[in-house]
Amino acid sequence: MDSIKNLESDFLKEVGQITRFIARFFLVVIKPKQEWEEWINQCYWIGYKSLTLVSVTAFIMGLVLTIQSRPTLVEFGAASLLPAMVSVSLVREITPVITSLICAGKIASGIGAELGSMRVTEQIDAMEVSGTNPFKYLIVTRVLASTVMVPILSLLAIAISLYGGFLGTNIRGEVSWTLYWFQAYDALSFGDFIPSLVKTIFFGFAIGTVGCYKGYTSQKGTEGVGKSATTAVVVASLLVFVLDLIAVQITDILGLT
Repeated sequence: MDSIKNLESDFLKEVGQITRFIARFFLVVIKPKQEWEEWINQCYWIGYKSLTLVSVTAFIMGLVLTIQSRPTLVEFGAASLLPAMVSVSLVREITPVITSLICAGKIASGIGAELGSMRVTEQIDAMEVSGTNPFKYLIVTRVLASTVMVPILSLLAIAISLYGGFLGTNIRGEVSWTLYWFQAYDALSFGDFIPSLVKTIFFGFAIGTVGCYKGYTSQKGTEGVGKSATTAVVVASLLVFVLDLIAVQITDILGLT
């Protein structure tokens, strides 16, 4: 019983600290002056440096989903519905979630390890002593960059995955370029794109916030840096699933599904 109470206490303490961290972010982000140069630099590292991994994964997702779905549709005589089924599946759920999980693994761990190393080597303490606001320079820029770049990466991944679906459709069959895209887009509506885009904004914010929190509050020593990077990935990935579940429930209530 004591161990369970300790776990509950540690969990509630962690939730409280993260809540205070997020509240501090919103208080600091509206104050001048903004670190635009550092924000652009973080957009480059978070967005551009993740583009190759996201693109390859998205292409494989579209290709594999199409190849795996075709036999079932052929069995029911609905092979002509393959482009529509693939496009709806990729746009609504698969591509945004998988892309966000990739970003959680790459971005959250990278931020956690970087800030954890800065905390261990007392670089953050030195910034505070010198009069620089490390929270503004290190945290706000990275969280904003993650919030902006994850949706952009998701949109690019959707386009690439749909192209992978086109190639997958033509491996066993023959569908023209024009017909494939017509059927794919005809099955979609703004009710598919908007929730998909909006939830990736929250995914990006959660990924950046968790990575920054774990790194910024890292314990002393190299062990603390490794723990910060590992827990950042785990917590960020879990939050992606939780936020996705909430998003699905909200879109269902609003009748957007």
